[in-house]
Amino acid sequence: MTTSVVLFDLDDTLFAHRAAVSRGIEAHVAALGEPYGSLDTRSADILWHELEEHHYHAYLDGTLDFEGQRQARARDFAARHGVDLDADAASAWFAAYFERYVESWALHEDALPCLDALTARIPGVRFGLITNGDLAFQTRKITTVGLDARVEHVIASGEVGMVKPDPGIFHHACDVFGVSPTRVVYVGDRLHTDAIGAARAGLTGVWLNRTDTTPPPDDADEARRLGVLEIASLDQLAELLTR
Repeated sequence: MTTSVVLFDLDDTLFAHRAAVSRGIEAHVAALGEPYGSLDTRSADILWHELEEHHYHAYLDGTLDFEGQRQARARDFAARHGVDLDADAASAWFAAYFERYVESWALHEDALPCLDALTARIPGVRFGLITNGDLAFQTRKITTVGLDARVEHVIASGEVGMVKPDPGIFHHACDVFGVSPTRVVYVGDRLHTDAIGAARAGLTGVWLNRTDTTPPPDDADEARRLGVLEIASLDQLAELLTR
């Protein structure tokens, strides 16, 4: 059956989240000065990314609420530098970082050209997003970078109560679009969460492997079994789907 809907993950698929985080924490640490200067820029970036992965997933599994995971990230980063933050101070710390992060918001350079190419090569194609996160927060990103004019529906885990790779969130998206999963493609930068999750739900899963990552053997085997497709850039997607 022909593709009628192409769905995308948001962060680090269309939206350059990782780059914005790096620029944001570097600017924030520079503004804070000592004692945060004890970490070089690269080390600060790695630490902040590790804390984001840990605490954001705690939010996704319900261990922390949205503000709680922000406070936890700020508190743990400060603690590595010998600084103790209470809840209010952690919120203020994160808010200051967040201003620097927002200043760096942008789409990946291949995002809009990809949508244009798909529109040209697949008549009547429709676009949407499935994102693990808070709907209001993700919508702010989407509108800031102008994606709201290009996508028809945004499915956020915080709104529907299911997180990727739960098949339910993919099926919900198909229901919202009113199409069978067999006519839907889902593209994301995480092999297990995005591409395998979509393929398990009956969609065509596409892994956007920008960094030439080698996946764990179990994931690689399952991806092959499910027919997951792989691209290194969104520039390759339109040709892949219309080959």
